[in-house]
Amino acid sequence: MLRFPIPDSRFPLWLAVVALYVIANTAGAQDSASRYDQARFTIVAYKPDELLAKSLLASAVASDTFPGLPRPTQRVVIAIAPDHRRFRDWIGPSAPEWGAAVAFPESSRIVMQGRSAGSDAGDPVEVLRHELAHLALHEALGDLPPRWFDEGYASYSANEVARDAVLGANLALLFRGMPALDSLDAGFAGGSLRAEGTYALAYRAVAELAERDPERGLTLFFRYWKETGRFESAVRSAYGITQGQFEEIWRARTRRRYGGLALAADLSIAAAITLFIVMPFYVIRRRRDRLRMAALVRADEEAERRERESVIEALLRSISPPMTSAGEPPPAPPPDESAGPGREQP
Repeated sequence: MLRFPIPDSRFPLWLAVVALYVIANTAGAQDSASRYDQARFTIVAYKPDELLAKSLLASAVASDTFPGLPRPTQRVVIAIAPDHRRFRDWIGPSAPEWGAAVAFPESSRIVMQGRSAGSDAGDPVEVLRHELAHLALHEALGDLPPRWFDEGYASYSANEVARDAVLGANLALLFRGMPALDSLDAGFAGGSLRAEGTYALAYRAVAELAERDPERGLTLFFRYWKETGRFESAVRSAYGITQGQFEEIWRARTRRRYGGLALAADLSIAAAITLFIVMPFYVIRRRRDRLRMAALVRADEEAERRERESVIEALLRSISPPMTSAGEPPPAPPPDESAGPGREQP
């Protein structure tokens, strides 16, 4: 989901089609590639990706408009790589390892992974929509948009609402604060994790800008931007605020909306980890307490039994033995042999 220009902007479209078609047919003798054309789109794909190519072509034709921009007219070539090796060969070494697709605006072409892509590559329809938005924005405004706006607009056009979930788990919003718009571009080169956070912030910035005018969205903004060539002037003319004021609104609302979610998520994780660590000790403590309580209960019962016996013995001793007819006390009972030697019976 990236935009990478090629060195020569004069690279003709027909040569891009021929080059990709030749590459597709010569990359492996055991494979066969086909070309699918409809409206302004041409897709080159191998046989295993035939159904994917037709589905992507139908989706591209059906939704060939982009928020705030005039309908694109440039022809687009889309090459579907049959495997990761050829995907890397076709996009070149400058693209990051984690990219799922790459758009080349100067030649109006897109290279994306096919059916062999991993689960992290995302929904191919959404991915293609993202890349087509790059081309549409470049067709309308050229090189005016900075990287953060380009990526944020592509995510906004593809309705990548899952970006919000990334912000909801980003504690940096709460403790480090929000970055400035001009500093977002550096985040795309900081590895996949940092890039994901930067994509989410850029998406939220463009969405926030579009929400400033619920009726026209980005339409007037793009018109003023193209006329003046300045982002600041376009924001002021379209929305009646300065760029600095917009940044403050974006930063405050994003931090307020997602910073709390990040804190709650972090506290939930911390609580789960604490419970996992403490629970074994808690169980051991409860078991030890139960054993100790059972021993105390048994000791109390034994003490009560002995106390009852001692009370009865004292009572017996306090009562005088009855007298016989001769006026003598009755003879003592014979000793209990079952008591064993050395033990006297009372």
